[in-house]
Amino acid sequence: MISPFLVLAIGTCLTNSLVPEKEKDPKYWRDQAQQTLKYALRLQNLNTNVARNVIMFLGDGMGVSTVTAARILKGQLHHYSGEETKLEMDKFPYVALSKTYNTNAQVPDSAGTATAYLCGVKANEGTVGVSAATQRTQCNTTQGNEVTSILRWAKDAGKSVGIVTTTRVNHATPSAAYAHSADRDWYSDNEMPPEALSQGCKDIAYQLMHNVRDIEVIMGGGRKYMFPKNKTDVEYEMDEKSRGTRLDGLNLIDIWKSFKPRHKHSHYVWNRTELLSLDPYTVDYLLGLFEPGDLQYELNRNNVTDPSLSEMVEIAIKILNKNPKGFFLLVEGGRIDHGHHEGKAKLALHEAVEMDQAIGKAGTMTSVEDTLTIVTADHSHVFTFGGYTPRGNSIFGLAPMVSDTDKKPFTSILYGNGPGYKVVGGERENVSMVDYAHNNYQAQSAVPLRYETHGGEDVAVFAKGPMAHLLHGVHEQNYIPHVMAYAACIGANQDHCASASSAGGPSPGPLLLLLALLPLGILF
Repeated sequence: MISPFLVLAIGTCLTNSLVPEKEKDPKYWRDQAQQTLKYALRLQNLNTNVARNVIMFLGDGMGVSTVTAARILKGQLHHYSGEETKLEMDKFPYVALSKTYNTNAQVPDSAGTATAYLCGVKANEGTVGVSAATQRTQCNTTQGNEVTSILRWAKDAGKSVGIVTTTRVNHATPSAAYAHSADRDWYSDNEMPPEALSQGCKDIAYQLMHNVRDIEVIMGGGRKYMFPKNKTDVEYEMDEKSRGTRLDGLNLIDIWKSFKPRHKHSHYVWNRTELLSLDPYTVDYLLGLFEPGDLQYELNRNNVTDPSLSEMVEIAIKILNKNPKGFFLLVEGGRIDHGHHEGKAKLALHEAVEMDQAIGKAGTMTSVEDTLTIVTADHSHVFTFGGYTPRGNSIFGLAPMVSDTDKKPFTSILYGNGPGYKVVGGERENVSMVDYAHNNYQAQSAVPLRYETHGGEDVAVFAKGPMAHLLHGVHEQNYIPHVMAYAACIGANQDHCASASSAGGPSPGPLLLLLALLPLGILF
C-alpha cells in the first residue's frame, strides 16, 4: 500500500507544475487587484434609477459550495482549469447573504423560503403564499392569512409578468408567486385530502389559472396536473404516470385559453419545436408545458422536445419587454435541488451552469440602467468538495490522497447525508472500482438517507442594476422582495417614487430612502 503522505507529496509536485507562468509573477496579482479596486471605486456612484424591469433568478438549492463547484465546472467545460473562471453572477457588483430559516424550521424547505423571497413574509415550511399563521395541511387556517407576491404587485402596477422554471409550474418556488396553499404538495385536487376539498381549498394548478389570470408567460413542466384523471399525455402515450390527474374533470388548458381576450395572441405549446416556431414579438400570452412533471435534467434533455432554460428565458424576455411599463420575470433553475437530493452532483452542477448561461442571456437583452437583476438561492444542501485537490483537478475527480484511516481513495465531492452511503464487505466502498464520473454517480455520504437533505447555512444574493446596492450585508430572506419593489416603485413602497417624479428626478433622495426603509427595520 502506498503511503498517503507520499501520494500527497506527489500531488504537491503536480500542483506546482500546474501553476500558469503568468501567475508566478507578483505583478499579475497586483495588477488584477488594482483593476478590481478601480471598479469598486466606480461603484460609489450609485445607480438610483427606477427599475423598469426586475428579473429574479432562483437557483433552487444553490448554496455557496454549489456556486463554487459550478464555476469550476463551467471553466473545465471550456478546457480551463476552472478555478479562475467567472460565472455570470460573479460579475454582479453587489453581494449579500440571506438567512434562509423558516418560521418553524432551522433548516428550511423551498415553499416557506419562496414565500419569503417573493411575498416578503417568512412562513412555515411546506406552505406557500400564506403567513406563519397557516399550519401545513390545515386548509381551515388559510383564509385571512394569504399574502401576495411581487408578481402580483408588478401586475397591479401595469407591468407584464412571467414565470419560467425547470420544475413543474405548480412546484414550490413558482407557486408562491400566485397561489395561497397550506400544503405545497397540493399540485392538483388528486393530491388533496377530502377534508381540504370540503373546506373549499383549491389545488395549486387551479390557482395558477384563476388567481392571476393575465400572467403573460408561464413555462415549465406539470402538464398532467392540468388534465382530467387518466387523460393520455400527448408525448408519453403509454406511460400511466404521465396521464392527467384531475378529479374535478377540468381541462385547465382550455380554461386558460378561455380567459384570454379574443383580440390577443395566446399560444399553448408542449414542445421545443412549437416554442421556437413562435414569433415572440407577436405573442401576448404564452403557456408552455414541456413535460408531465418536471423538465428533464439538462444532461438528459431531448433538444427536440424540451427547450433549455436559456431558450425559455430568451423568449420570455422578448414577449414581456414589449410592455412600455416593463416587466417582472421569475426564473427558477429548479433541478439543481433535485440533483443534490439524489446525490448526483454531476446533474446538479450542470443545471447550475445552464442557469448561469440563462443569466448571461438575460444580461445581453437588458440594461443595468433600467433592469434590476437578482440571483439567489432558497436554501443550500449538505454538499461539499475538498480533499486538497490540485489546481485544475476535475471537479468530479478524486482527492490526491487516500484516506489515512481506511486507506481507500475518495472523491473531492461528498455529501453529509444521502443515498450515496455504501458499505461493501463491512467497509466503505472503494470508489476506484466504480465509474465516479458517470452522470448518475451518487457521491458518497456520511449518513445513509434515501434523499439527501437541505443545508441550513446562509446563501448568497447577487445583484446588479437600479438600487442593487440595497443588498449589501446579511439580511433576512424576506427582505429581498421589498428591495425589488422599492427599486421598481411597485407594491407598498411608492411614496419616494411620487416625490422623485414631482421633483423631475428618476429616483429617491437619501432622506426618502431612509424614511422608506425605517418601517422594515433593516437599518438596525
